[in-house]
Amino acid sequence: MLKDLFDEYQRNLNYFFDHVEVGKAEGIFKLFLDCQGMLIFTGVGKSGIIAEKLAMTMISTGTKALYLPPMNALHGDIGIVTDKDVLICISKSGESEELLSLVPFAQKKGAKTVAWVSSTESKLGLACDIGISLPLNKELCPFDLAPTTSTSIQLIFGDVLSVALMKVKNFSLDDYALNHPAGAIGKKISLTVDDVMLQGEILPLCRPNEKLRDALVTLTDKKCGCLLITDAEGTFRGIFTDGDLRRAFQKNPAEMLEKTMEELMTPSCIATKKGKRALDALRLMQTDEKKWVNVLPVIESGTLVGLIRMHDLVQAGIT
Repeated sequence: MLKDLFDEYQRNLNYFFDHVEVGKAEGIFKLFLDCQGMLIFTGVGKSGIIAEKLAMTMISTGTKALYLPPMNALHGDIGIVTDKDVLICISKSGESEELLSLVPFAQKKGAKTVAWVSSTESKLGLACDIGISLPLNKELCPFDLAPTTSTSIQLIFGDVLSVALMKVKNFSLDDYALNHPAGAIGKKISLTVDDVMLQGEILPLCRPNEKLRDALVTLTDKKCGCLLITDAEGTFRGIFTDGDLRRAFQKNPAEMLEKTMEELMTPSCIATKKGKRALDALRLMQTDEKKWVNVLPVIESGTLVGLIRMHDLVQAGIT
């Protein structure tokens, strides 16, 4: 049964994508883009929930927006509406009395009004300055009553406009970080390499002329999964990992123990810079899908300043 319902839902959504009037959508998008005030979303029932979600999405992605319940607006809160604002009324039928009562008062205040409905001849569509009928095949509900498909297409339409506004306004990842200082999203965007890297005495350092048999003590004691080879000035020269050790011992253990780190190290390895986002460091470590890098040196002007380990990023919530 579930498979059948998934298939039916997909068909219903495809109907929307196949029939949505892109030209009218472009007109609404231009109105949003040119808005000097706020985009004020409103709706009744399930459409009201969608209206609130879309307002929150707009706010977090760089567009001034507000959710205004229609009954609150009719009992005083319409005072926030100005002639620079756009009022977006979301409704499946376009016959909600609360919205129909609200529209003329918003228009008297000079606000532009927009109707998102799923009926081509709705009263709301005729009352608003501009409108679009979101193509609805049928609700997923077997009685074609419970808002399911209709609320999904309202959300899809609004999300598309939100992202379009992001792109045109060049809303950057830094802007996004400022709007999401807490939680998983905040960590992914705002946490930097400096916040998670190992530094100072914890680093597994050794010199280029140091022999492997001597460097093994550092490799074991520091438990970082690698050795970082630097010269006397702290300039990063190369890296030697646990994997390199296993491969070396498979060849000739006795001979390898007498080799210097300069002979065994990998001089050209991927590294990151101080101040970079931790998320970008993780992506760098996962560049090769078949062979992820578990340790990443942090370099500043050629000098080694730290080390990032994969499990430190995971523990910090960067996944």
